[in-house]
Amino acid sequence: MNVIVLCGVLVSHGCLNYKLLMQPGPIKFADPIGLGENTTLVIAVIAELLCSALLIIGFATRLVVLPLIATMAVAVFIVHGHEGLEAQELAILYLLVYVFLLVTGSGKYSVDRLIPRKKRYFFGS
Repeated sequence: MNVIVLCGVLVSHGCLNYKLLMQPGPIKFADPIGLGENTTLVIAVIAELLCSALLIIGFATRLVVLPLIATMAVAVFIVHGHEGLEAQELAILYLLVYVFLLVTGSGKYSVDRLIPRKKRYFFGS
């Protein structure tokens, strides 16, 4: 349940970035890794909006947290790296939750649990 709330907040942040992406004129957005402002904003929108939405329903959990981990790692270590812990704490919180989800996978009530898995047989067993 807590993950749903956390991802819901990030989806709302992604909506704001989407509005920024769709507005006419030049885009003013951070370019911390040198991909260009437009490209960086598109990547942020995909991670924050699409990946967070998929995470809320629990679809491909371990896959969709990878872009979120990358986005939050850039936020913690590059964008806010020189500003200190006070500026980094929210991104660190997100990063820790996403790493936890990468390790644990989706929960009991998720789309991932509804998808049947093939049984794997090793060494003829």
